[in-house]
Amino acid sequence: MIASYESTRNSELKSTASIAVLKGIADDGGLFVMRNLEEKKVDINNLVGKNYMETAQAVLTVVLDDFPEEVIRDCIKNAYTDKFVTEEITPVVKVGEAYVTELFKGPTSAFKDVALSILPHLMKASYEMNDMKGEVIILAATSGDTGKAALEGFKNVEGTKVAVFYPEGGVSQIQEAQMVTQEGKNTFVCAVRGNFDDAQTGVKNIFANKKINEEMSAKNKLLSSANSINIGRLAPQVVYYFYSYMKLIEKGALKIGEKVNFAVPTGNFGNILAGYYAKILGLPINKLICASNENNVLYDFIKSGVYDKNREFHKTISPSMDILVSSNLERLLYYLSDKDNQRVMGLMEKLNSEGKYEISSDMLDKLNKDFYGGCVFKDEVLNTIYNTFEKYGYLLDTHTSVAYKALEDYRTSTGDSTVSLVLSTASPYKFSKSVYESLYGKSAGDEFEIMEELSQKTKVDIPQNLKNLRSKEIRHREVCNINEMESYVKYVSNKSI
Repeated sequence: MIASYESTRNSELKSTASIAVLKGIADDGGLFVMRNLEEKKVDINNLVGKNYMETAQAVLTVVLDDFPEEVIRDCIKNAYTDKFVTEEITPVVKVGEAYVTELFKGPTSAFKDVALSILPHLMKASYEMNDMKGEVIILAATSGDTGKAALEGFKNVEGTKVAVFYPEGGVSQIQEAQMVTQEGKNTFVCAVRGNFDDAQTGVKNIFANKKINEEMSAKNKLLSSANSINIGRLAPQVVYYFYSYMKLIEKGALKIGEKVNFAVPTGNFGNILAGYYAKILGLPINKLICASNENNVLYDFIKSGVYDKNREFHKTISPSMDILVSSNLERLLYYLSDKDNQRVMGLMEKLNSEGKYEISSDMLDKLNKDFYGGCVFKDEVLNTIYNTFEKYGYLLDTHTSVAYKALEDYRTSTGDSTVSLVLSTASPYKFSKSVYESLYGKSAGDEFEIMEELSQKTKVDIPQNLKNLRSKEIRHREVCNINEMESYVKYVSNKSI
């Protein structure tokens, strides 16, 4: 087996891709990264005319390098056949001066579907490849979309249980309804009294807890992650960058080899990090525009090189971005520091002890070469939704609106006219209240009533999976404090299904 992966914090902690997929996080709390990633390349000339699944085959074979090609092919087929409402999986449409990659055509109407549809199959394959026995318990913290996508992806998958933690009152009514009505004998959902960062830190602490992991191991159980800290979640996200680029070639918007910009709404940094990976692998990307809302810790970091989570946490109308601890940024630090594991570990220790760290000037220069930070607040988000619908008849959700406006601001401030793509991360109907408000003012109805009203007025269809939510039975009512998350995981572990 090829042990090409290592921990961001310790080069001695080696792993194969398949073991990295299973474990999710390294034993020292670091994230798995491929040391020789820059030596790997995806030849874009060979992607011409390929559909999404064929593109996925070309990319995943490179990144998940110990998986046999036929295994990856089976995983792709099982993940994407008849699961999305369009054969394209992630269609690209022109909206004004930009192109939009629609990542919300999957079973939960959010971009997380693209990766979380295939992760269970990659995990199952990894289990078999490494002759492992027992049960995998998948843990996920969610700011709204990961949770439902993970639950749906792992639902009734043999040999697995999936437990999702979300911040109580910190997701939209639609997002919460999607999770608490989730079916499946192996699915577990628990609200956490706190914000997303609390839930995410709680999950990471469980992974880092040697005692609980030993207890699980003694029972033939393995804790793993469905968050984008898992390389099996991140790798499939790289695919839609390549596919989006090739769609622009197909549409005549670009000639092969010409550069492109991507604007990405992000909080945890995983979605835009996939673009950075794509660039390393040979995709001609000019700038990755990192779009933040009021929780603009990433915006400040890109501008100054200082990452400081010691600030007020804002609940916004783009809740999936309400994050102050961007876990996936650690992978970027690894590459910016020329793979200096010790330096990365030092920065993470500072973040843990002081809540902030500062990167060196050479790292900041590298960061600004590839990334541009944008920041968009509520009024601009609502105005952008309104203007885009009025001008182009296209309905943005609150997160995609952040990225669309950040791209406009970038173009105005830099004069860069490079062909640009916006990654659209969710259906507008997951955030109907805010979208409705932007177009028609306040409504007295709840999110379900507003969803219907919004569809009637805009003539934009509601995704089927959201349409029937209201009538579904609530199956998950658990709530816990942050310090009770470990007990909940033990409860899930012992639960017979």
